[in-house]
Amino acid sequence: MVLDIRQKQIAGVQHMLQFNAAANTLRKDEEIYKVLVVDRFTKGIIGPLLKLSDLRKQGVTLVLDLENQREAIPDVPAVYFVQATVSTIAAISRDVAAGLYDTFHLNLALTCPRPLLETLASNTVTAQCVQRIAKIYDQYMSFIALEAGLFSLGIPDTYLQLNDPQAQDTQIEGAVESIVDGLFSALVTLGTVPVIKCPKGGAAQHVATALDARLRDHLKSRSNLFTESSSGLTISRPLLCLFDRNFELSVMLQHVWTYKPLVHDVLGMQANSVTIDTKAEAGQLPGTTSKKRYEVGDGDFFWESNGTLQFPEMAGNVDVQLKQYTDAVADLNRRTGSNVDPAADPNELMQSNTRNLMSAISSLPQLTERKKVIDKHTNMATSLLKQIQARALKQYWDREEDCLHGKPDLPAIERLLQGSEGSAMDKLRLVLVWLLTSEALPSDSDMERLQSSLATAGADTTAVAYLRRMRSMKLTGGGIRGSASSIALDGLAGAGLGPQSNLLSWADRAFGPGLTTITKGVKSLLAGNQQAAVTVAVEGLMDAKANAEADSFVTFDPKVVSGRASKAVGPFKEAVVFMIGGGNYLEYESLSLYASKSQPPKNILYGATDIISPEAFAKQLADLGKRASIL
Repeated sequence: MVLDIRQKQIAGVQHMLQFNAAANTLRKDEEIYKVLVVDRFTKGIIGPLLKLSDLRKQGVTLVLDLENQREAIPDVPAVYFVQATVSTIAAISRDVAAGLYDTFHLNLALTCPRPLLETLASNTVTAQCVQRIAKIYDQYMSFIALEAGLFSLGIPDTYLQLNDPQAQDTQIEGAVESIVDGLFSALVTLGTVPVIKCPKGGAAQHVATALDARLRDHLKSRSNLFTESSSGLTISRPLLCLFDRNFELSVMLQHVWTYKPLVHDVLGMQANSVTIDTKAEAGQLPGTTSKKRYEVGDGDFFWESNGTLQFPEMAGNVDVQLKQYTDAVADLNRRTGSNVDPAADPNELMQSNTRNLMSAISSLPQLTERKKVIDKHTNMATSLLKQIQARALKQYWDREEDCLHGKPDLPAIERLLQGSEGSAMDKLRLVLVWLLTSEALPSDSDMERLQSSLATAGADTTAVAYLRRMRSMKLTGGGIRGSASSIALDGLAGAGLGPQSNLLSWADRAFGPGLTTITKGVKSLLAGNQQAAVTVAVEGLMDAKANAEADSFVTFDPKVVSGRASKAVGPFKEAVVFMIGGGNYLEYESLSLYASKSQPPKNILYGATDIISPEAFAKQLADLGKRASIL
């Protein structure tokens, strides 16, 4: 099987838009027009999947926000695609009672809890309008498919929630349940029950345990949601690798030099959408700029072929594509030109011109679309170049590469901090990467000088103080992998973190087994390869290599009777790698390159609770420091 989560989710949405009818019951000549009603979350699901033109092909004439006031369209059926919450059920009840649409086809992104279902039934029965509801469907699509091999659960600030020293049991349980809901949805969409592996302890094992229980309960049903058999083992079952974000922190903060991560970091890409400033167009005042929004992702030939290239090579390919387009247009003009040979046979000349004209007409739409893609990436590359030059991003990348290779140039770092190049956030990220990758705990004098320079530059140093305290307590650095559960809890209390719940020990919950591996793990980030620590771990798990690290992972197999060992021991051809606490394009890129270069090639799907920028992650670290009273 191929783990193309985007195509599978597109198929699910299209099926939903056809009123969830079986394919053999639909007549090709029968087009039923309808309106689509979404909430903020489900709008984010559909956005990266289908454009307005794609929705039109499914008979959708209007896309409306549930939260906004809407006028009645009584003769048209409505397809609702929303999350099941108290507010959405109340809004649906009002719409049905008011008869805004002819019939209501209700689709929940996940499932509808029984209490909310009973509330909806009670409201519609009271209003005597229950007959307007055609059917209610649990769609299990509570995730955002960004690319064929990339998805997000769209849950913000999970790293902060799971590591918050002030969090209560109910908050932790709620966060874990949301993650399990999203992962279960992704697995239902993929139609497969994986073998689950995760490091011992921490949030990853907690999520794995809950997901394993959810899958086991579901597989007991005779008619379950998975396309493969619920009994026995299949050769094609993938591996699901769950990691706590603390497995490696520096990859979330590094400056990057390849195209996709640069667009995400520098241009603030969200859900495959990029907004940049462009030059004044016709009719605008000279010197003014306007906001231009671009969509990227699967189907964008330049994005797909150049996304993993370093910026200079990518920029060169923009020029190559522009020249190819110019040559194609020149060839088209030549073939349809008016230069006529007087000695040519008139009949042959007419036939030749007709063929050339027909060829030109058929190729024009492709050329026009190609030019739009080239213009889009030309503008994006121009905007990136301005930021790279203004912020001296190449210098920050170079200094961080030195750190990742175990050769930090502290004087050069200090010069950057004291200079005018780069923003306060750029400087903060550089110091955080240096702190996380230092082989030994940095001296107090070094830290004081760097923090003083950061303060002068206007940076908030709370995140530095937070990670410095973690290192001083030997919860990071040292180069030896091991479980943080061995750390004494009284030491954590002494750090201002206080006693915590019995749900997870604070050490396991906050740091897992991975934070002690950061110094060691980041040394595997090789220039040009960008092989992140998670990629090294996944390689060992997929190949079933015998080593202490892989053997330390816990295995769950929902298809095997509890207590028995799984027979699906690998090697695995396919894997879903999921990061709890946020992920980014650099990690996705590292895993994709490993998968494509493997012999034979592997299929790896990367997901995270949210795809977040380095700046957003640094802010979560600062918030943790403030909540832990580390100043």
